[in-house]
Amino acid sequence: MTSRTSPKLAMRPMLPADVPDLAEIFRASIEELTAEDYTEAQQRAWASAADDEEEFGQKLSGALTLVATFGGAAVGFASLADNKEIDMLYVHPAAAGQGAGAMLADALEKLAAGRGSRELTVDASDTARGFFEKRGFAARTRNTVSLNGEWLANTTMSKTLPPQQGSVQ
Repeated sequence: MTSRTSPKLAMRPMLPADVPDLAEIFRASIEELTAEDYTEAQQRAWASAADDEEEFGQKLSGALTLVATFGGAAVGFASLADNKEIDMLYVHPAAAGQGAGAMLADALEKLAAGRGSRELTVDASDTARGFFEKRGFAARTRNTVSLNGEWLANTTMSKTLPPQQGSVQ
């Protein structure tokens, strides 16, 4: 009898070679998970942010970006900008609800707190707002953003982070 290890969720820093996969996760997440909250035209405008993969990769590289993997394959990603803002958090629809988003959010919260941030913010889509509310984020401001000729709504949310031992204050 042999024992097999079942694949598990894991996390690692983003590598330049990940950009095409992360762009696909970004597009698929928008196209398949946000239909109840955004029109097709709004979804297309939003997803088009990944059309120029070089520019998309530069945006991800400009922040601390983590990749969630399952069995070695990327299933989600999240980026921490300026050590105080969750700039992006996207999970592939096939992996939604399996813990990748929570794992990524936990990691960004711990990293931000460990680096001395006292508060974390996010501009949450209407689709993601409930996810962040369950994590203790509170709505602060309702926003309307123009992307490629379409107007999209989101909500700026924030969460007070507990001080971490050994963090630089």
